[in-house]
Amino acid sequence: MASQMNSSSSEMDLDRPNLEEYLPTESIQKPHEKFRLCDLLDISPALTEAAGAIVDDSFTRCFKSIPPEPWNWNIYLFPLWCCGVVVRYGILFPIRVLVLTIGWIIFLSAFIPVHFLLRGHERWRRKMERYLVELICSFFVASWTGVVKYHGPRPCIRPQQVFVANHTSMIDFIVLEQMTAFAVIMQKHPGWVGLLQSTILESVGCIWFNRSEAKDREILARKLREHIQEADNNPLLIFPEGTCVNNHYTVMFKKGAFELGCTVCPIAIKYNKIFVDAFWNSKKQSFTKHLLRLMTSWAVVCDVWYLEPQTLRPGETSIEFAERVRDIISVRAGLRKVPWDGYLKHSRPSPKHTEQKQRIFAESVLRRLEEK
Repeated sequence: MASQMNSSSSEMDLDRPNLEEYLPTESIQKPHEKFRLCDLLDISPALTEAAGAIVDDSFTRCFKSIPPEPWNWNIYLFPLWCCGVVVRYGILFPIRVLVLTIGWIIFLSAFIPVHFLLRGHERWRRKMERYLVELICSFFVASWTGVVKYHGPRPCIRPQQVFVANHTSMIDFIVLEQMTAFAVIMQKHPGWVGLLQSTILESVGCIWFNRSEAKDREILARKLREHIQEADNNPLLIFPEGTCVNNHYTVMFKKGAFELGCTVCPIAIKYNKIFVDAFWNSKKQSFTKHLLRLMTSWAVVCDVWYLEPQTLRPGETSIEFAERVRDIISVRAGLRKVPWDGYLKHSRPSPKHTEQKQRIFAESVLRRLEEK
């Protein structure tokens, strides 16, 4: 028994790395020398900060897709998974492309005449365009085999109200638009999405902005106030997080939607990831690839809750109002609140902050060298 233990310990010793091969001789202490506590304390602040950043990086976790656990790990399940791939890509995907193509043909053949021939009849033109936008959004949802369950009363057109929702992907707008033609506030996008924004979606009163231009913010605030005053305008929809979050968290709500002096109607959206993760990471994937991933999945399963309208309470600030509405949405959708500004996703850390950290670390190293 002892011989077996000795042999196993010798094998473990062989597996251990030889530090002498990687470190200078003078940096390795002799066996008889004691390890000084100051040697550890000199690097402990940097190690503590680094470990804390790695372990508790709740900001980065908000914008990461959490991959599902693999289930096709044995010889029995792998053939079933292969059959599923063939069905999804070889059967379902062509059918869904056909459905979406038919939808676009129907939509364009009706939208173009309505848009140009009913110029003198604004009321009828708006009504028809609203219905057609809802129709094409329904075709989009059908192309993912979308299973969407709506809870609560359907939104109606009335002045002095704004709808706010948590944001996971651009498909949030499509999911909500197939039920009610909202006028959404959205970042300008390039490519075919930008073409749709500047043509079709402007017909329902959507408003675009560029987050990098300060002038757009002033113009946007004015357009929002003008939009909610008109009784015939489509309901205004805002995603106050300002960016896509992975449907596990909610980041800080921008206060702009809560400074309009109108009723705020919360909407909670929760995706079931049993078939596909609906989160869109715009930095790693184009929206076209995101749609293709949805169209090659089994289905997109989603719940939408239209929650009780909220108004500003006496003595409550717009920031407190935004946090209260965020609480309501987070609780209903089962999301975790984090105290981060979503716009930090689109910006680099401040150079001053980086230089300060570098200076502190350099001073600690120099102090240690002087002691030597």
